Amino acid sequence: MLEIEPYYSWRNIYIASNDRRSPFYGSVNSEIEFTDAIYDHYIHPQWDNIGSATLYIKLLYTSYEEGFCIIELFGEWNDTLYNDIMFLKRNIADHLIDQGINKFILVGENVLNFHSAENDYYQEWFEDIEDGWIACVNFRDYIISEIESAHIDYYLAIGGTLNEVIWRSLNPMQVFQKINSLITRRLTP
Repeated sequence: MLEIEPYYSWRNIYIASNDRRSPFYGSVNSEIEFTDAIYDHYIHPQWDNIGSATLYIKLLYTSYEEGFCIIELFGEWNDTLYNDIMFLKRNIADHLIDQGINKFILVGENVLNFHSAENDYYQEWFEDIEDGWIACVNFRDYIISEIESAHIDYYLAIGGTLNEVIWRSLNPMQVFQKINSLITRRLTP
């Protein structure tokens, strides 16, 4: 059993299952019953299933006014066997893009492995958000290396100062402002 649970300190200001515009609106997660598993390891019931066998998420916060969301990832991001990016793009990102979200903060501290395949869904996601961005925060070094080796870092902002964000000590708006500032510096010549 993997008892890693999603970050919960912002639940007093945002719960995706209560947000009518969220892809998880109306979903119910058990507080005690472990039903989902990654391979042969049951995972904490608060992680949200996106249709993947190995990658789960928690939509921690969404601001439609500012056009951003913060998503915590958990598990193995495996595009080779399970096409996890397809599930993330089709079941989550597309829905949020339709709601006006064009800035995605992906927290990757709990991504344990990454296996790449084609980059079509990354390219599509990147093109769908026009003036937005996809920022990967606090991914493990070996995961960053795998993403860079697959040349997916063209579509995702990853590594460097994005791996030094102490996001849990901030509120969601402060996290967004910090990440937006880091992305802006990267894009400014």
